[in-house]
This record gives sequence, C-alpha cells and structure tokens, in this order.
Amino acid sequence: MTSSTVASREEMKAAKLPLGWRDQCSALLIPLNVCRREKNFLPWECEHEKHAYEKCQYDDYIRRMTELSKRKAAAAEDAE
Repeated sequence: MTSSTVASREEMKAAKLPLGWRDQCSALLIPLNVCRREKNFLPWECEHEKHAYEKCQYDDYIRRMTELSKRKAAAAEDAE
C-alpha cells in the first residue's frame, strides 16, 4: 500500500528516521524534521508542515480503528 505520504526505505534511511516513526506518514515527517532543524526548533516556524503531518497521523488512526471495528464485527458474526 504505497501512497504519496509513504517515503521509500532509502529516503527514510537517508533522513535517519527512527524505526518507530517509519509509518504511513513518513514522507511528511521528513520535510518537517528538515524545517525544524533549519529553524532551530522554533514552534511557530513549521506550522504548516506540522499540521499536515498531524492530520495524516489522525487520518491513519481513524482508518486503523475503523478497520479494527470491522474485524471485531466479522469475528463476532463468525462466533455466532
């Protein structure tokens, strides 16, 4: 499942992303980290990048929870 928000393994390795952050939103995290380093981690400097990354994280969470509830409903039907 590749999309525009998933960076390749080579891009993630080059950006030195920790393994825990290599998820569905990794392509948005790379420019956010670059911006943070360039602006000395000033919180008001990279607002757009941070908002895009957090929105991606939220949408991914909602997608995973919806999938989980569908699996639970299917498992409950199979148990009957």
